[in-house]
Amino acid sequence: MKKNICITLGDPNGLGPELVCRLLAGRKPDRAFLMIGPANSLEYHLERLGLDLFYEEINDPKQIVGAKAGYYLYCPEKLKNFKLNIGVAEPEGGRGAGEALETAVQLLNDKIVFGLVTCPLNKAMLQLAGFDFPGHTEFLAERSGVGRDNVCMHLGGPKLKVSLVSTHPKFRDIPALVTKERILRCLDLTDQLVKSLGLEQPIAVCGLNPHAGESGRIGHEEIDIIEPAIKEANAKGLNVEGPFPGDTIFYFAAQGAYSAVLAMYHDQGLAPLKLLHFSEAVNITLGLPFPRTSPDHGTGYDITGTGKASLDSFKAALETAEKMVDA
Repeated sequence: MKKNICITLGDPNGLGPELVCRLLAGRKPDRAFLMIGPANSLEYHLERLGLDLFYEEINDPKQIVGAKAGYYLYCPEKLKNFKLNIGVAEPEGGRGAGEALETAVQLLNDKIVFGLVTCPLNKAMLQLAGFDFPGHTEFLAERSGVGRDNVCMHLGGPKLKVSLVSTHPKFRDIPALVTKERILRCLDLTDQLVKSLGLEQPIAVCGLNPHAGESGRIGHEEIDIIEPAIKEANAKGLNVEGPFPGDTIFYFAAQGAYSAVLAMYHDQGLAPLKLLHFSEAVNITLGLPFPRTSPDHGTGYDITGTGKASLDSFKAALETAEKMVDA
């Protein structure tokens, strides 16, 4: 029997429950999938879309152990009376996402489930609901006991795969987060990922400053931090090159010259990635003790309930999680 996978519904007022209904209602499962979130969020979209009930609701998440292939829903006690407000950003939606995540991480830590697919949440609403985390990546790192400094945010599409040294800090805080230790950790995790995917090209490393610092004329982080990290990674046997200017390296990576790119900060890496793969990229958190994937888009409040949202990224996230769990 294949290992089971957990799916958190994310912000119940956003796209997550709709995507789950549209994709899974017509998809034959090869294992047990445990969805976590308020039942009324799925019921709303099933009725609106005219779809039949495709899951079984369970009262105890431990019932997923040994369950036959199928889709199951567990609604945490704190979400039993969740007030649905489709398409609206509000703290109640952040509470729904946070409570589902808390439940999922506990099940993962207890080896009740073995992989996680997270539907989109709104970071601001998550924080307003009392969950003091910038997003999924940091939440999962802390709650799993790994710690924020030991994971790496990675997003990948068919042509371009990008890892990030820093995730969601204020822009002015980024330089202090670009350390040799952090770069080496992300390179090691990215190397493990690309090898598992059978990719053999080098990993490219971006500079922090424009033009990768121009030999120190625009900044010294490349000379003082990034280049030493690359040399140490090479000495450990990792196939790594750089640092390269962030305004050119992504073109060559998308042409197939590199298996992945390590960017120093969020927008440096994700602007080119989303230009190429806006509706099909997958978010993977590297370094967790369990596989975790997510669609690479937000809650989409403005189109929730319309059926217009692409299923590609969520479908890719689910399929990637299946491959990672099975591996």
